[in-house]
Amino acid sequence: MKKVCAFLSALLCTTYAYGIVAPDIDGPKTITADKIEYDTKSGEIKTSGNTEIVNQAGQRLTLSKSSVSKNASELSGDDVQLWLGNHVYIESENVTRQGDLTIARNAMFTACEDCDDYGDAWQIHATTIKHNMDTRMIKFFNPVLWVINLPVLWVPYFEMPDPSAKHKSGFLTPDMGSTNKMGTQINIPFYIAFSDTHDLTLTGSILTQENPMIQAEHRLNLPHSEFRTRGAYTKNKEGEMRWYVFNNDIMELGEYARASVYLERASDKTFLQKYGFYDDQPYLDSGAKVELFGQSGYVVADTHIFQELRYSDRYTTVSGNILPNIRAIYQTAPLFSETFLKFDGDVLGISGNNNSYQRLIGDVQIVSPWTIWGGNRITASLSTRYDLYNFTNTKMIDGSEFSGVKNRFLPSGYLEWSLPLFRPSGNWTQIVEPRARLTVMRHIQDDEYAANNDSAGALLLDSTLFSDNRFSGMDLWENGRYADYGVRWAAFNTSGKTAEVFIGQTYDFNNEDATDLNSGFHDGVSDYVGRIKFNNGRWFNVASRFRLAHQDLAVRHIETTGQIGNGGTYVNIGHIFSQQFIDAFTPDESINEITAGVGIKLTDRWSVGFNAVHNLTYGVFQRHTGGIFYNHPCWYMSLQYRRDNAIKEDYVGNTTFQFRIGISVDGHQY
Repeated sequence: MKKVCAFLSALLCTTYAYGIVAPDIDGPKTITADKIEYDTKSGEIKTSGNTEIVNQAGQRLTLSKSSVSKNASELSGDDVQLWLGNHVYIESENVTRQGDLTIARNAMFTACEDCDDYGDAWQIHATTIKHNMDTRMIKFFNPVLWVINLPVLWVPYFEMPDPSAKHKSGFLTPDMGSTNKMGTQINIPFYIAFSDTHDLTLTGSILTQENPMIQAEHRLNLPHSEFRTRGAYTKNKEGEMRWYVFNNDIMELGEYARASVYLERASDKTFLQKYGFYDDQPYLDSGAKVELFGQSGYVVADTHIFQELRYSDRYTTVSGNILPNIRAIYQTAPLFSETFLKFDGDVLGISGNNNSYQRLIGDVQIVSPWTIWGGNRITASLSTRYDLYNFTNTKMIDGSEFSGVKNRFLPSGYLEWSLPLFRPSGNWTQIVEPRARLTVMRHIQDDEYAANNDSAGALLLDSTLFSDNRFSGMDLWENGRYADYGVRWAAFNTSGKTAEVFIGQTYDFNNEDATDLNSGFHDGVSDYVGRIKFNNGRWFNVASRFRLAHQDLAVRHIETTGQIGNGGTYVNIGHIFSQQFIDAFTPDESINEITAGVGIKLTDRWSVGFNAVHNLTYGVFQRHTGGIFYNHPCWYMSLQYRRDNAIKEDYVGNTTFQFRIGISVDGHQY
């Protein structure tokens, strides 16, 4: 008959430093056995028959007989199962414990206890397994890896941290890949844990067609800040030193302030792409930022130093470094009704290519929204803005270079009307909202100002209608008088389905001679812009924004994204088309690109995925990737490929294959 040592648990067992799994856990909570003997002189506990020892944390040891010395300095037993976590245990014919060291002979280790109907997915059999409670390391001597009851790998020695270790220094599971330009690449990562909040991963990369490369990733978390740095370095066969460094640090400076430091730099334009670190970024951005927060105000100061990665003349490239940009916004509490004042300030410095300019902007705006009879919504606003520029050898829009000071003054105001109309009908609610805004500004000529300003260009979209500034940036000015108008229909129901349609247009009362021909703005009426959205709340959603020519409704610009499916099985697609013109009658090459992705969940554990970007203008794939994935509770495996067809300098399209496999122990991947 089994006996439970409840009395000994309370009076004696709690004095034993039982710590087979974690040294900071107190002694046994319970000892259950067919027979328990306690020697009052030596303080030794002996059990026989079926025995189970459970500690304070609920971790347990099952065995046929055991002997626990006074203060638990020594423990031994036969037919032992030592449980280290959920589904994780060591099974042995004989286990002894000496201080912090537990030794299991002719032992088996697995983290896959009964994970499948046919048995454990994997096991490690070893002549000896040693577990050190102080270092929390498990050492295997002559281990053999068994997969589904078949031996597949033998090594003379192997060690790993036990599941109770949050961080442990040591080698991580290597992974390997292969490219048609760089050969086979084997990555061997080594993890260094300085503390629970500070670690470093060093990775040595061996390439068969290039010299070795070293990679590093450093992480540090402090109570009010975090620091992240990663990079790589190699000296290639041509003797060139090639590298990159990415850094991002965030520091909280009290309740109302935050600072950031960021660094993105590479030795050349093609290193990131050639060695597999490229993420389609057009340029690298380094600098710093300080933010100040308040209940009604916000101030941010930032600097940017750019490194251009693009080659094509079709793109608007970064023309200078920003040193600095300071922006401040303050909004008052309501003065009366919902009326409030808003103050904006902006300081910008741009320098590069032996020229520079500095800009100071001050803006004061009063906004007064009203809801009147019938649900009509009226918003009136008055604003005054003053700009001061200091140019040094700066190229102007007319092609000349200028050094000196210029200023401009822009008073403006707008009056906006909208009328949301609601109509509940069964489970559905529909909304129809016509909207119009009349904006009046001072009309000035832009030709006297800099060509390389902070405005990337003008592009009419549904999101820019009814905004204070329809152009990007602050340098490119709105001019004179214009009217925005449109109508929105939306519907939603109780099951989560939503739909929306919007169409709108703008009308300029003044000529916009400097506006980009492909922007959608024209003298007088603009192109039509709009959007369409639908989401059934479960497995289908689609959204599209578009611009149609005002003369014949021809498509000038359209962006569409959609997805069918959910969970692991889905199809998503994206498309962008933008018709370009050299002049009013001469079409240029259009921008026409499609992206697609497919994911199929074959079983609960097997899945495949594919993604592609196809340039329809040139009829080529820019990039496509795919892979097959297996995620088991106890191990994982993936085989992926990536094909990149980019061409720039010493980089000419790469096909990369990567294979990863490893084991999982209580959620930790090795």
